[in-house]
Amino acid sequence: MFRPKIPTMPMPTGLSTPPAFVEPTNVTRHAETPPAAPPTPTPSRPTVQLTPGTALALVGGGTAVVLVLGAVLVSLLLAVAITGASVAVCAVVLRSLLASDAKRR
Repeated sequence: MFRPKIPTMPMPTGLSTPPAFVEPTNVTRHAETPPAAPPTPTPSRPTVQLTPGTALALVGGGTAVVLVLGAVLVSLLLAVAITGASVAVCAVVLRSLLASDAKRR
């Protein structure tokens, strides 16, 4: 079940004839032709041409990304600052409560 089945090569079905005898021909050299100039290499990627509309779209998109990223970072910084301030207020209140509790005894 887990052994692979290896296909067998089929045998030729028709009669095979030996190749016909070919007489060698003499090769004569002619005047050498100059080698052809190598073809100019084509760029692997097409060149990108920026039109004014495309450039404007890129600038607008980049500006939108910077504004959104800035808003997110400012909101995170504001959240950290508010959390720090609230923890500081809680610490002052707890210290005051503990100090007043110690004075009563």
